[in-house]
Amino acid sequence: MATLLITHARTLATFDDAGRELHDAHLMVRDGVIESIGPSHEAPDGADEVIDASRCLVMPGLVNTHHHMYQSLTRAVAAVQDAELFTWLKGLYPIWGRMTPDMVHTSALTAMAELLLSGCTTSSDHLYLFPNGARLDDTIEAARAIGMRFHAMRGSMSVGESAGGLPPDSLVEREEAILVDSQRVVTRYHDAARHAMIRVGLAPCSPFSVSRDLMRESAALARSFAGMGVRLHTHLAENDHDVAYSRERFGMTPTEYAESLGWLGEDVWHAHCVKLDAHGIGRFAATGTGVAHCPCSNMRLASGIAPVRRMLDHGVRVGLGVDGSASNDGAQMIGEARQAMLLARVGRSLQPFGCDDGGRELSARDTLRLATRGGAAVLGRNDIGCLAPGMSADIAMFRLDTLAMAGAAVHDPLAALVFCASPQAHHRVVGGRVVGSAADHGWPELVDLPRVLVEAAG
Repeated sequence: MATLLITHARTLATFDDAGRELHDAHLMVRDGVIESIGPSHEAPDGADEVIDASRCLVMPGLVNTHHHMYQSLTRAVAAVQDAELFTWLKGLYPIWGRMTPDMVHTSALTAMAELLLSGCTTSSDHLYLFPNGARLDDTIEAARAIGMRFHAMRGSMSVGESAGGLPPDSLVEREEAILVDSQRVVTRYHDAARHAMIRVGLAPCSPFSVSRDLMRESAALARSFAGMGVRLHTHLAENDHDVAYSRERFGMTPTEYAESLGWLGEDVWHAHCVKLDAHGIGRFAATGTGVAHCPCSNMRLASGIAPVRRMLDHGVRVGLGVDGSASNDGAQMIGEARQAMLLARVGRSLQPFGCDDGGRELSARDTLRLATRGGAAVLGRNDIGCLAPGMSADIAMFRLDTLAMAGAAVHDPLAALVFCASPQAHHRVVGGRVVGSAADHGWPELVDLPRVLVEAAG
């Protein structure tokens, strides 16, 4: 069996239940799984590959819980740079409608490479439009090519403008066809095994682009794969317009609407939840429903500040997501953690003067935990998100002797990762396999990234 030894780690942050942070530590990997962690002097002798981490922070690979990778080819589009959510979507739908399968594949490779460079080793992707013959398979093939652990969410839109929805009729699908293809991709690609590299879930796009029937039928289909861990995902309570649409069209809050359709539960997570009210937070906590917090996108689209601290205090599972590259325009997971920390503090400052419940917002470690353990929990994974024997060997390593870390790493290397300028990871390991290091320009080794960049620029 293949072995990898990381030794002399200056700091090894496990994010295990005890929150252990070790110094001059080793981590041994055998056949893609962590075998041992401890002091370097206790490291086993020899391995197929040895990495000296004496100048590095070693931590679990980051977990991205919400993305629209196809948007990587439509960043910074001039017409929607200052738009809010609904106007932004309407401005971009015609552009997205011209995408081809090759474009979807290239956009996924672009997004995954960017995520890997930031230390992200597992990502979900919510692909909800399939123009010109594009398929979910195009993104799954990209993940296999680049070596990323991947949760491919088969999204859908079925209610077009003529039926009171937001997307143009040309981009919606027939609901029967959606369900047939959903069953196909789950049956073909979903791997329920521990340490699985590919999992598939179902993800109708949003309350303003799919019908009640499709929401119910998608949930029933996912749950018909009993014991397989096929999960459900959608957008919910993203901004004030989203809430107003739900109240006007359905006569319910977004949480009430989701619950009426069977869309709360341990197998469900919702993106954004910026406008989740006290009742919604309570129902999410009681049912084990997860949240993907996307601070950069929420700021970019002027959606607001999600009540993450209140969610966590009530026991809601929360992970981080970069969201699509047309509403974030980047996929830097450490940067996302930094923004989550800072935005939460801005949110506290906006409370009325004298209104202080004695709590705190998010610390650096809080946000990194969202990006690791939190994301793993949201995706229903108990094999990633922390470093411990028996866990998948998904690892991110960051150099501490860099200009960005100067004067900070000596005090608190882990916090410095979030407080200082967001660095690229020096090494990324997925399932015990190194998928890019500074020695090879930092590019993921399993794909020709310069070629991908040329295709993306075209």
